[in-house]
Amino acid sequence: MTAYALLIHPSANRVYAESAVALAAAELAVFGDRTLDGRLGEVTVTSIGGLPYVTFTGDGLTDRDLSVLANLSARYALFAREGDLLRPVVVTGRDRFDSDLITIPKYAGKTNEQFTKLLLNVTVLATTGRDGAADPLAPDAPPLRVLDPMCGRGTTLNQAMMYGWHAAGVEIDGKDFEVYANFIRTWLKHKRLKHSAEIAQVRRNRTQLGRRLAITLAASKDDHKAGRTLDLTMVHADTRRSREFFRAGGFDAIVTDAPYGVAHGTRGQADRLTRDPLGLLAEALPVWVALLRPGGALGISWNTLVAARDDLAALLVKAGLEVAAGPGYGDFAHRVDQAIVRDLIVARRP
Repeated sequence: MTAYALLIHPSANRVYAESAVALAAAELAVFGDRTLDGRLGEVTVTSIGGLPYVTFTGDGLTDRDLSVLANLSARYALFAREGDLLRPVVVTGRDRFDSDLITIPKYAGKTNEQFTKLLLNVTVLATTGRDGAADPLAPDAPPLRVLDPMCGRGTTLNQAMMYGWHAAGVEIDGKDFEVYANFIRTWLKHKRLKHSAEIAQVRRNRTQLGRRLAITLAASKDDHKAGRTLDLTMVHADTRRSREFFRAGGFDAIVTDAPYGVAHGTRGQADRLTRDPLGLLAEALPVWVALLRPGGALGISWNTLVAARDDLAALLVKAGLEVAAGPGYGDFAHRVDQAIVRDLIVARRP
């Protein structure tokens, strides 16, 4: 049995940093239960050299196991504990691109990048029923298809792309759509990555449904030569019409940050400023569930001060989903500011 210590990544957001250690412990509990067969033990918070670490034990962890743990959202460094000494453990996760894909975009209302990664992680770890999906964060697992049906300026899309997954998003705000389209095309050109990009109107029966950004890219020249490409799609439309743009059962995971119901939400989006996010979710969930494959999972973060967990869970069950339970899944609530206490909930389509 080896003892480990996880050093938490310093967060640019002071409030999130205050919660980061507890969130990392909860995320690690999910990893241990879902991908490591319960071989993690004694997950706790320990002060070492005056800094808080998440410490745990691992029973016979292989290099593959450690590569899965490398994807923990708050990982800054991992150490093996040998008495009073910490030995650095070199681990490599699924990241396929430079970190500035995630860190460059800065704007008011952006969801913390670490939390976006955490939400994506614990959602995909709840998926079942697809080859490789039981361990989707392993380095050799096949690429997933991820949808963010209220994607804003694309933080979730970028994180899914970072993992080498196909990503799609729906966004009602035209400015957010244009800002993301400009950013990602500029970034791809700057990185000299092989890609094609097109923005086109989506029409049906002579009626305009919205705009679609469609990008096909390769993470490297070798991937391009081998035909290993990724699809990145963003649609400018109302999320309640998502079924008109994507095929039924086409996604392994759906991940989104729901409306917080506070005045500083994204400008120009009535649905994001509503103090009744459950109303929007009640209308949108049946559409989203239709896009989720059997065994796929849906993860939502939301403000508990405007919507109770039990009420949201009831909506998910009514939509035909099974709420995920088990170690860690009930321990993610944390304060964002005086008006927001954020939590997440994950549910699986049977």
